[in-house]
Amino acid sequence: MLGEWGSRMRRLMALVLAGCLGLVACGEGGRDTSMLAKATLVAGVRPDLPGIGFRRADGAFEGLDVDVARYLAERMGKKVRFAPALAADREHLLRTGEVDMVLTFWLEPEWQQRLAFAGPYLLSYQDILVRDDERDVRDVRDLEGRKICAVTGSGAAEAVVVERQVAAVPVAALSYNDCMTMLGDGRIDAVTTNDTILAGLNTRHGGAFRLLNSRFGERRTGIAIRKGDPDGCEAINRAITQMYQDGTMAAFMRKWFGSSGLKLSDVDVPQFEGCL
Repeated sequence: MLGEWGSRMRRLMALVLAGCLGLVACGEGGRDTSMLAKATLVAGVRPDLPGIGFRRADGAFEGLDVDVARYLAERMGKKVRFAPALAADREHLLRTGEVDMVLTFWLEPEWQQRLAFAGPYLLSYQDILVRDDERDVRDVRDLEGRKICAVTGSGAAEAVVVERQVAAVPVAALSYNDCMTMLGDGRIDAVTTNDTILAGLNTRHGGAFRLLNSRFGERRTGIAIRKGDPDGCEAINRAITQMYQDGTMAAFMRKWFGSSGLKLSDVDVPQFEGCL
């Protein structure tokens, strides 16, 4: 009896093992961890950042990240579709395999411990957006004691309070739409994040606010992917290089920020972090 039971268990384990071997990542919900094996890539982009990633009323996405993702996918011989990826959700979306990549992700050591990154594909600076009649805030030091928007998962407020050691008062928000509402009605004094994000937000609101152009920290913006796909990462980096060399990235920047008054970034190919 025990021998028959043991034989059945061995057959069962063999079937389970065979099923796992048929997948690149049995422990990842049965999903292939390499994006190169897919015909269509799912790109997570922000739905709340005009000029960067924005979901229109008709459900379509537009912005720099959308154009970049389309270009990269085409260079990799892939189709692409888009999914909304708010700052608070993006890591979960990657881990569950709901998206293959997430754009507008700062290259920070904390995140690099948990995720892999291609790029950076954009070099920008952290800046500050205030109400147009605000004259007492001129740079990051003037944020001391001021209420600043802290979008969950973005890291921008932490860059002021922790990195710059400026005693600002973070006020939690789920999205930059919430930030702009609070800035407009006086609940906060400033919004701080990438200058490109702030330029897009201000353009969307008809230039009702003021970008300080204080540029107090370079931000290397990369593309987050799941760990364990160095070939996919290298393919993205090759496509990013081509995007800069053929002038496409410069054209994208002019398209989305040329009329914003923002000083556009250099068009040299960024120095990549390397794929692990």
